[in-house]
Amino acid sequence: MKVLVQRVSEASVSAGGECLARIGRGYLALFGVAAADTPEMADRMAKKLAELRIFEDGAGKTNRSIVDAGGEIIVVSQFTLYADTDHGRRPGFSAAARPETAIPVYERFVEALRGILGAEKVGTGRFGANMKVALVNDGPFTVELREEAK
Repeated sequence: MKVLVQRVSEASVSAGGECLARIGRGYLALFGVAAADTPEMADRMAKKLAELRIFEDGAGKTNRSIVDAGGEIIVVSQFTLYADTDHGRRPGFSAAARPETAIPVYERFVEALRGILGAEKVGTGRFGANMKVALVNDGPFTVELREEAK
């Protein structure tokens, strides 16, 4: 499981001309699921994301979590985080989970975040849709979180 986290001052996601979520200060979290990932891993990843300290404190140090900062999150499913670009010019995606595996893991991750932050603070894209994502990256500050299946 991978989450590419971008600290944002604002972000939105839309599909088919419909705005699905819009936030102010917080994270845009691009979420990728590998074939061996489990819903239990999603719980651990949600906790890791919620506790990630990349917001500045009063001294200008990245010492505050999204919970501390009162921020919001948009989670966007992103199977392309598992792109294999080692051979040729066209990426392969065989490491990414199929939808029947990925959807329950994605939904569990979102629900775990909502349990931590509150439902009103966590928006989503639409799994499998062609989405338009807009963001203002704050910093810029972008980090990758990983949870490996054991």
